[in-house]
Amino acid sequence: MSDGTLFDAPDPAAQERMVEAILFASATPLTVAELQARLPHGCDAAAALGRLTAHYAGRGVEVRKLGEAWAIRTAPDLSHLMTREIVETRKLSRAAIETLAIIAYHQPATRAEIEEIRGVAVSKGVVEQLMELDWIRLGRRRDTPGRPVTFVVTRGFMDHFGLASPRDLPGLKELRAAGLLDGTLPADAEKGAADLFESAAEE
Repeated sequence: MSDGTLFDAPDPAAQERMVEAILFASATPLTVAELQARLPHGCDAAAALGRLTAHYAGRGVEVRKLGEAWAIRTAPDLSHLMTREIVETRKLSRAAIETLAIIAYHQPATRAEIEEIRGVAVSKGVVEQLMELDWIRLGRRRDTPGRPVTFVVTRGFMDHFGLASPRDLPGLKELRAAGLLDGTLPADAEKGAADLFESAAEE
C-alpha cells in the first residue's frame, strides 16, 4: 500500500553510500542536518551515518565526530604515515596562543574578558590572524551595556586538532608538533603559554 509519497526512499545501503560520498567530497565537516538536507526525501541521515561509522571502525580512515559535525579522517594511529606531506606552517605568537586558549576554554569571550585574563590589551592583529586561520569567529553579542561581540572557536579549529569538543584543547606539545610554535621562543614565553594551558585545563 502506498504511503502517499511519490517515490520510495532509497534502501539503507544506498543511503549509507550517499552519506559516504558526501563526506568524502566535502571540504569541511558536515552536521547531520546538513547531510539530511542533501539526501533524497525519506532518507535518515543519522541512521546512515551510524552504519557508516560502524563500517569504518578500525580501518585506515574513519568517520569522526568533530563537535557537532562529521568527517572522514585518517585513523589517529596512522598519522605518522602522513609525515611526508608538506604543509605551510604558521607560527603563533605568545599573545595568539594565550588568546586562543582563553577563547577555547571561556567561550563565548569578549575582548574585554580576554584582556582581563591576560592582563594586557589584545591587538587587532592577533584577532585577525586567528580569524584568518579560521580558528575563531564572532559569536553572539553579550547582553550587557554596549552589546560587545564575543569570540568562539570554529569547527575548523576542532577539525585541525581532531577535537570532539572545544574542551579537548591541545597542550603545548601538540601545538609544537603541529608546527605552530617556533622552537626558538624564549623560555619565559613558552613557560607562560604552558602555564596558561595547564591552568585552563584545570578549570
